[in-house]
Amino acid sequence: MIDLFAADPNQPQWRSVTDLIRGADDALRGLDDLARTAPVHARHDAAVVDFGPPVMPSTVLCSGSNSSAQNAEKAASPVCGAEPEFFLKTADCVIGPGDAIVADMRLTSRLDCETELAIVIGRPGRHIAVERALDHVFGYTVANDVTARDRQVRRTPEGVTWYELGRGKAFDASLPLGPAIALARDIPDPAALTLTTRIDGDLRQSSGTGDMIWSCAEPIHFFSINFTLKPGMVILTGTPAGTAWSVDADLGGTWTPGPGLVRATGYCQPGDIVECEVSGIGVLRNTVVAGRD
Repeated sequence: MIDLFAADPNQPQWRSVTDLIRGADDALRGLDDLARTAPVHARHDAAVVDFGPPVMPSTVLCSGSNSSAQNAEKAASPVCGAEPEFFLKTADCVIGPGDAIVADMRLTSRLDCETELAIVIGRPGRHIAVERALDHVFGYTVANDVTARDRQVRRTPEGVTWYELGRGKAFDASLPLGPAIALARDIPDPAALTLTTRIDGDLRQSSGTGDMIWSCAEPIHFFSINFTLKPGMVILTGTPAGTAWSVDADLGGTWTPGPGLVRATGYCQPGDIVECEVSGIGVLRNTVVAGRD
């Protein structure tokens, strides 16, 4: 790993990853040069470095209901499958690899984890056409969309179900990101990646980005209708089947065996080690800890 600032103190514009992203191709060429010429004192063994989130996004745009198999295991709701669920997370939710996911019992007793491919926006744009959308991608990282299921799912005594995607999705430590950003040039086909979730080594989710209802290009187009997408923004693309919700009948979960589907054994508990992996990017590893009074 290279310390950019120690390697080249004459690069005051590189004070954050977002600054690098704004620098576009010129910044990447500069990084390539540094990788070849960085002095010894600027090089560090990645195994002994504590990494924070690879980017601290100004806005996290989240696209849910992007898997037919995962939609089938959720409580029935009219929003499922019509278009991506649209909700937001903030920078306050973001933690990095190795940081603690807090199980706050005052917030939730049903803490669930979801591995997702996250898109890091590079070029700005509004009303971006699907066929040009991937031109706006700087790179990709791994996200864990930590969810408070008992805050997300609301059910009336008559059996009507609706989702509250604010309290169920946005809270402290609800968005681990990492371990790194894979540049778009190194991921030629984001529809050819595998996603897995392991909790204490047990496989929970196993799928591929090719199974998504909407490709990576389509959420970029979708969100750009509402917002001018800016460098450093992050888009979550949705999770596959295999969440703990699928085995929670109280919240309307339904698990059906099928090819590649893995039955969850329950919600996350303090002490659990959660490993979210996307091929070509790496493993995002976090431990669940009990919230403090």
